[in-house]
Parts: sequence; structure tokens; C-alpha cells
Amino acid sequence: MSFTVWAPAHERVRGRVDGTDHEMTRGSGGWWRAEVSGTDYAFLLGDDDTPLPDPRSAWQPGGVHAPSRVYDHGAFPWTDRTWRGSALPGAVIYELHVGTFTPEGTLDSALDRLDHLVELGVSHVEVMPVNSFDGTDGWGYDGVLWGAVHEPYGGPDAFKRFVDACHARGLAVVLDVVYNHLGPSGAYLDRFGPYFAGQNDWGPGLNLDGPDSDEVRRYVIDNALGWLRDFHVDGLRLDAVHALADRRATHLLEELAVEVEALSAAVRRPLTLIAESDLNDPRLITARESGGFGLHAQWSDDLHHCLHVALSGETDGYYADFAAPGALARTLREAFFHAGTWSSFRGRTHGRQVDTARTPGHRFLAYLQNHDQVGNRATGDRLSATVSQGLLACGAAIVFCSPYTPMIFMGEEWAASTPWQFFASFPDPELAEAVRTGRRREFGRHGWGEAEVPDPMDPETVRRSRLVWAERDEPGHREVLELYRSLVALRRTRPELADPRLDGFEVHAAPDDSWIVLHRGDLRLVCNLSAGAVTVPLEDEIGEVLLDRGGATPADSGIQVPAESFVLFDASTRRSHSS
Repeated sequence: MSFTVWAPAHERVRGRVDGTDHEMTRGSGGWWRAEVSGTDYAFLLGDDDTPLPDPRSAWQPGGVHAPSRVYDHGAFPWTDRTWRGSALPGAVIYELHVGTFTPEGTLDSALDRLDHLVELGVSHVEVMPVNSFDGTDGWGYDGVLWGAVHEPYGGPDAFKRFVDACHARGLAVVLDVVYNHLGPSGAYLDRFGPYFAGQNDWGPGLNLDGPDSDEVRRYVIDNALGWLRDFHVDGLRLDAVHALADRRATHLLEELAVEVEALSAAVRRPLTLIAESDLNDPRLITARESGGFGLHAQWSDDLHHCLHVALSGETDGYYADFAAPGALARTLREAFFHAGTWSSFRGRTHGRQVDTARTPGHRFLAYLQNHDQVGNRATGDRLSATVSQGLLACGAAIVFCSPYTPMIFMGEEWAASTPWQFFASFPDPELAEAVRTGRRREFGRHGWGEAEVPDPMDPETVRRSRLVWAERDEPGHREVLELYRSLVALRRTRPELADPRLDGFEVHAAPDDSWIVLHRGDLRLVCNLSAGAVTVPLEDEIGEVLLDRGGATPADSGIQVPAESFVLFDASTRRSHSS
């Protein structure tokens, strides 16, 4: 068996295999090799006798500080040979966190809930990071061994069982991966070679454009290809790509897109790359033939912020800009609110305009909630904790009737009462206290009392964040679930709703944003976001009513819509109104 590791600056490297040390031989490019039989292994650099796990480890049964274990990708009994994938156009995405999706918090326990997703009508399951991090509980964004599935979730075979089960049900899997930083505990990469270059908001960033950066870039790309090829994942969500510092002529993201396209051709199924980006730069999702990076989609935080302000009335911090009159209608039409415009939060102009004549809407993910926008609130409160069910329904209708790709955050579909809070479980007491103190101080600066911020290290914080599945059948939750099922079903059966073309998408709104109308072919979505009934002017006659959440009635030159409700109708049928 061949053990290899990249350690270009070292004069000596040993491999410790099943407890026995073996000298390794240096080859070209700073790669070291040893032919040894064994199962558990680690590397010793120079004359240091500290064993370190393999940076490319596929299995860490003892955690991120322990030896790696040999893993055979070819041994898993896949049953998805007929799976041909699922492309992004027309998709409905469901974001989940393995550790809080079920009471057990494992990949195997999640299998029992996949039928719920099928019944809901989603097409893609977006799984938050499953790579290895220190401790048992965490969001996954403090990963340090990017190719090894977190052992408390079940390890590599469990993730393969999850993907295989999803494919058996017609569900594609998108995996959230983090290449912009490493976590604070167990990040040994810099001991092997020049992997790091500078810091960002979350930790050490990668050396993507300095000396010896070719192998660092290869490390990222090989990891991405491994998830897609070896774990049969259908796409990757790339965390915070704006924090990837790369000044090369060909950006890492473009290089990744090229290699993923080649792999897609080889495996004969669509492979999708979705970016989280704060840049508001449409070049990320512009085809390479047109001078872009060639990613397939990105999250649309601007649209989320507009919806959040319109529904909740919150205007603190970065929400302030999105309270501008007409912000929601404008962002629905143009995808970005900040498109070369002033951003008060940043203190500068920000973003670049989207060419709506050439860019399909499915390249932007639309959502009312996600893990960031819930979990990074001081108490992790969901929108349903402060917003009426009527306004929640309006928000969901806008998302699902928009030309963008809808995404649901786990539990949103039944207005889950459980919060989703920030949690971690670092074993190091000093690190745990630093995270605990830092979190409370951060929110204290924003006006929250430090005592109000949950202790991220308390196991109760994780327990509170786990979904309570029995709620789905309870009054107040059951109705929301039925609404979501209806909206997803309509998006699948009415092609007007999934039409991604932005240049023909019309949005009309009141000057004070009290109501908004979306034109989707012959369909009209009329939302009243105000606390009183309003008469919305319409040029169309009211035809077949597809959904009515309040009892809308015809009025002179329009339609009267009760407070905090919506109506979706087909203007082409011109049938008498019936709720």
C-alpha cells in the first residue's frame, strides 16, 4: 500500500502505520512516499515525534487529532447506477444540518425523514458541511480535514448511504463545502507546507496565488472532485467565496468550474456549483464563453434582506438599506439590490448590475430563511417567532412564484417553533471560553444583553435547535406545511412559475410597499403586506383562483385583498372568483 503526503519544506518525513514508524522517500514536487501495509496511519515531520493526521484523510474515526484510517471508496455497495442527476433549472432546494435535523443527529437517522422531503416536493437536498471538525457538535464551518466525514454523524459510509437513499427517491444532493478558511482546532496544514496565506474573518485563509500555491489549489480542487465522484454528490455549495484571496489570471473558481464540467461529462450527469458570495458580481455565474467564471448559481442575500424587512419591519444593521421604498420590487426584478449603488453598511458603492436579458433567474437562490440568517441572530429565532402566519405565507408565495430557485431551511415548511442557534463543542477549555465570550461580546455591541445570548458550548443549545417533528401535525403548523406543499406543487405543475426568464418578469408595487403583484405569464400573485385590507389595481380580470389565503374579492378596476394575505389566480381563464 502506498502512503503519500506533500511536505515540500521538510528534509525528513516518517509514516507511522499501525504504531510502527517508517522512513518515507522524497519524490518530485515535495511529495513523500512509503510502501507499507497497514490501516491506521499518521505522519511525523522532521525530527518531531508528534503524529499528525493525513491532510487528505478520508476517514478520522478517532477525531481530528487522531491517526487517519485507510478507506476504500470502491468497497461501498452503491445502488444508484440508474441515477442520471437533476439539473438546477426548475429545482426546489431544502437546506438541512445533519446534527439537528433529527433527535439523533446522524446521517442514518436522517434517512427516515427523506420521504417527508419527497412529499414536500423538493428536488435537491443541500447538506451543511459534514467534514471533520473538533468536538461532537457544531455547524460544520470549523472543519479542518475536508475529505473526512464527521465521525459523530456516522463517517464516510453513512454519508454514502444517505446519498444513495436520496438518489433512490429522486433527490439530488448538494454538499456545503468550506474552502475559505480552517477551524481553530486541528488545523495542521501549515505544518506540512505553505498552505496558509493571511487571515480572514473566520480563520487562516489558503495560499492560492503565492509560491507553491499550485499544490494548494490542487488540494482544493481534488477535494471538490472527490465529493462529486467518490460520494456521488450532485453539487457543491461553496461557502463565502468572496473570502478566497486569489489574484491569478485564472481564478480558483473558474479553474474548479472547468474541472467539474469535465467530470460531469465523464459521469454523465449534471454537476452543480452554487456560490455564497457577498460580491454582488454576476461574473461568478456568467458562462465562461461570455467571460465569466462558469458557476451555476449563487445565493441571493439581497432578496432575502428585502423580504425580511418587508415582513418583519426590522431595519437594524445591514437591513437599513433594504427598507428603501420599492426595494423589494426592484430586487425581485433585478436580482441584486446593490448593483453599483451606495451601501450604507459598507460605507461605499457596491455590486454590479445583472444583465436580466441574458441571465436566467434560476442562477439565483431565493429564500426566506437559511442557516446564516437564522443562526447568526443572537437567539437563533426563526422568522415564525416574530412574524404572523399570514405574512409568512405571503413571503413564501413570493419566493415560490418568483423566477428564482427556491430554497427552504429545514423546519421552515411547518413554521417550526424551535430556534436554530449557534453551537460548538470544542474540547479545549480555553478555546471554548474564547468562543463563548466572543459570541456574547459581539451581540452585546449590537444591543443584546450578554445574558440573552445562549451559551454555544452548552449541550442544551444544540438540543433546543433540533427539530420537533411531531409539530407538523399540530394546529398552526399543519396549515403552513399544507401551504408549502401547495406552492411547491403549483411550481411543478404550472410552467409559468418555474420560467426563469427575467426580462419578461413584471413586478408592480404600491408606493409604500403595502402590496405587491407578480406577473408570471397569465398568472398573477397579489400580496397584501399591510395590516388592513387594500384594493389592488389590476388590468386583468380575475380568472381561476389557484390559492387564496384570506378571501380576496373582486373590486372596481382591481381586487380587494384582506390584511396579510395573498391570492394567486389565472387571468386567462376569466372564471368567476371563488375562494
